[in-house]
Amino acid sequence: MHSRTSTESRAPSGPSSSRPSPRSSSSGPSPSGPSSSGRSSSGPSSDVLVIGGGIIGLVTAWRAARRGLSVALADPAPGGGAAQVAAGMLAAVTELHYGEETLLALNLASARRYPEFVAELEEASGLETGYRRCGTLAVALDTDDRAALRELHALQSRCGLDSEWLTGRECRRLEPMLAPGVRGGLRVDGDHQIDPRRLATALVVACERAGVVFHRDWAERLSVVRDRAAGAVLAGGREVAAEQVVLAGGSLSGRLHGVPEQVLPPVRPVKGQVLRLTVPTQYAPFLSRTVRAAVRGSHVYLVPRENGELVVGATSEELGWDTTVTAGGVYQLLRDAHELVPGLTELPLTETGAGLRPASPDNAPLLGPTELPGLLLATGHYRNGVLLTPVTGEVMADLLATGEVPDAARPFAPGRFSSRHFSAARQEVSA
Repeated sequence: MHSRTSTESRAPSGPSSSRPSPRSSSSGPSPSGPSSSGRSSSGPSSDVLVIGGGIIGLVTAWRAARRGLSVALADPAPGGGAAQVAAGMLAAVTELHYGEETLLALNLASARRYPEFVAELEEASGLETGYRRCGTLAVALDTDDRAALRELHALQSRCGLDSEWLTGRECRRLEPMLAPGVRGGLRVDGDHQIDPRRLATALVVACERAGVVFHRDWAERLSVVRDRAAGAVLAGGREVAAEQVVLAGGSLSGRLHGVPEQVLPPVRPVKGQVLRLTVPTQYAPFLSRTVRAAVRGSHVYLVPRENGELVVGATSEELGWDTTVTAGGVYQLLRDAHELVPGLTELPLTETGAGLRPASPDNAPLLGPTELPGLLLATGHYRNGVLLTPVTGEVMADLLATGEVPDAARPFAPGRFSSRHFSAARQEVSA
């Protein structure tokens, strides 16, 4: 069995450290391509420097390069990070939460872009991404969870979303492996899935082919010249100059040295543990779509891949920078998944992992320019990073190329948080 831990861009050395340690790098695909290293001073300035090589940083770099901008990206292992742990649910409807109607609009806009985005990315990279329009089934196993699911259905209806209430029998007719005790469910054919690992690999290749220069090293400090962001200093001492800098470091975005206190993103890490199982040929097809459930108030999901992998997740733990896979986390996921799909215990457990979601105070991303000229943010996507990949790339590329904030991004401007919020969040991140 393989164990993996990961963050959005790099794994911190521990809660007490002021910056992540290069030796604790997260694992992930690192295809060869344009790169630079060493301790020399900066070469020619780029139009854009993206700090962070997770899927958000990668899609920003790729889209900006496609707009004709010269782009550099700093990350020791582009394509690694949280994408190596994420399940890849594109669940704009089933992940709806009270008070997040503004975020819902952005999620739906990105979901609509996915088919065209995937087609363009797969053509640009020559790689498949594992995108599946298989739909999602959300179910409940007891009376209380059924009542909560009914409330979610009512909220979805008020928001004009397409979901269908099913009886327990109808749920089992769709997915025969479900437990007999399933009390009801919601069928959402518009919530799809993608394989984040394959998505990240395709984005790396697409960036390489678009001319993005990879600096495979840590960004240690933001360079500020005459009160304007002007690039970054890498861990090896190399200075990388740029006209505009995009901070896309996921949960670690608030830890970059040199960023003025008043513009540090208020992003905190939220740990999630995930399991991966394999469905042997004799058991296939095990599930035909993503299945989500509330089990005694705890949420669990099962995401079946076309290659026979089954992803089970995820815990949600406010434990700072800890990415330890625990016996308790594995037990909780297997227990809840077993109540939902009893046959799951016959499957081989092939991998465990933990990653850090980058959460903002209102669970929505920070997209756009900061009060420091030349510094932009693309971070804080929390549980919607994979879903929001297409719209984030489009919004950030438009902004970088034109200087104008697209309408879709205006509700998510970094300036929506007051200095008090920034200060409080920074203290939490530094603790």
